[in-house]
Amino acid sequence: MLNNKQIANQFDLLAKLMELHDENPFKIRSYANAYLSLRKLEGDLSTMGKEAIASIPGVGNAIADKIEELVTNGQMALLQKYKEMTPSGIQEMLSIKGLGPKKVKQIWKEMDITTIGELLYACNENRLMSYKGFGEKLQDEIKSKIEYFMDARGKFLYAHVIHHGESLVEKLANTYPDYKFSLCGELRRKMPEVGGIEILTNVEINDIQAASLDLNIIDENGLLFYQNIPTSFYHSDSNSFYTQLFNLSGSDDFLHEIHIPEGNYQSEEGVFTALNLQFIPAEFRETKEVISLYQNGLTPPQLIEVADIKGIIHNHSTYSDGLHSLEQMSDYVKASGYEYFVISDHSKSAGYAGGLQEERVVMQWREIDQLNHKYLDTFKVYKSIESDILSDGSLDCSEDLLKEFDLVIASVHSVLNMDIDRATSRLIKAIENPYTRILGHPTGRLLLARAGYPIDYKKVIDACAANGVVMELNANPQRLDIDWTWISYCIEKDVLISINPDAHSKESIHYVKYGVIAARKGGLTQKACLCTKSRHEFDAWLSQK
Repeated sequence: MLNNKQIANQFDLLAKLMELHDENPFKIRSYANAYLSLRKLEGDLSTMGKEAIASIPGVGNAIADKIEELVTNGQMALLQKYKEMTPSGIQEMLSIKGLGPKKVKQIWKEMDITTIGELLYACNENRLMSYKGFGEKLQDEIKSKIEYFMDARGKFLYAHVIHHGESLVEKLANTYPDYKFSLCGELRRKMPEVGGIEILTNVEINDIQAASLDLNIIDENGLLFYQNIPTSFYHSDSNSFYTQLFNLSGSDDFLHEIHIPEGNYQSEEGVFTALNLQFIPAEFRETKEVISLYQNGLTPPQLIEVADIKGIIHNHSTYSDGLHSLEQMSDYVKASGYEYFVISDHSKSAGYAGGLQEERVVMQWREIDQLNHKYLDTFKVYKSIESDILSDGSLDCSEDLLKEFDLVIASVHSVLNMDIDRATSRLIKAIENPYTRILGHPTGRLLLARAGYPIDYKKVIDACAANGVVMELNANPQRLDIDWTWISYCIEKDVLISINPDAHSKESIHYVKYGVIAARKGGLTQKACLCTKSRHEFDAWLSQK
């Protein structure tokens, strides 16, 4: 059964393939718009009736029929037609960020290149430069993106794998109730990117392979897959299970410092007791420095929890590219138990996202005032904007407008190909703007799709410290930007971290849980996080600058 994102991606691919084949621009645009709407939808399309599906913005009856076809058959006849017309390598090129249908068509038709490997070879041989529109700079960019794409194959987002891993462990435990099972490896350490599902058990692996069909595990020539995700099993005898679990749940740097005494441990906590350590969460077992914080007799850091989050910061509504209205978003955040909501729709330079011109900003402010009047003193909506950082580091809103917001989030969305010096200077100039309160997704990365642009992290964080600017940890599981490895330096420099969902729909406010997981890996505590402040504490923070 296809989920919403998989269905949305079918329309994205259809639009790109049709453009590749010079089909009707109107139809191409309609499928592209359907993709933009469906990718933000958090409800389950498979349980919605046709009328409800057709009412989704950007869908309509004709596309609703195709969605029903996908839900029922798992594929769409029209898409299959275009896939059969297009070499598989060309389809693969379309999934590389920055290679749109026009460039891919030129690569295919003019250069007679039909695979990513051939394209990489052509880049290495400087063949692209002889074609119109392909200079040395673009060729180098394409080469870099291909290398990143090839490195990322075989990896998965933690957020897309964890529920499948937990489901499989539950199935195994029900099938073998007298045996032990635990997630381990990258998935248990909650790495942002994982290679698949890894499970430790004291059941013989041959027995699991024999029962694979009953468990919905697919065996392809000895390689196991669960829900199309590579799945590995590690066997341990009962006496050494928790020793082995410990050894499969930490980084090499962490484990190199640990020497476990021999013993028959009944729990992982027992291993820590033997090591004269308090229990360290698996996601925090990343550096050797962590070990000294958990010695018996010391007070270890109280890592942030999802329950500590008091407000939802950095969100979008239908005023720009969100799926739900401002009131729907606000009501949902309030009903979810939070104290405040910061709406940060895109600014005018983000034309691709319906960025707000000044008159629309004023219109939104009026609606916010009405909502706050409705909520009385039980909840508050704050006036913010995600202002684009232009190539020279300036913000794309006038000073007269910026000063009227409760807070400004400054983010880069365009010109992502600067070298490290220019990219760093650009961010620092934005940080030094007196109206910038939060630096949004500082590298612009998209995990498994686009590497972040290079920045000097220390210089950027130092600038945030000098100017009282908060660093965003964008909690969208495709971003998780700033990377968790730099959180400790932020803490050292007293730079607050704000775990923001960058929500484009009601349900995606819950991305904060993935941000919290990443933050815990970096050792973030409640005290060092902006969005753990109560509403009154948040008001006090706003008044400080």
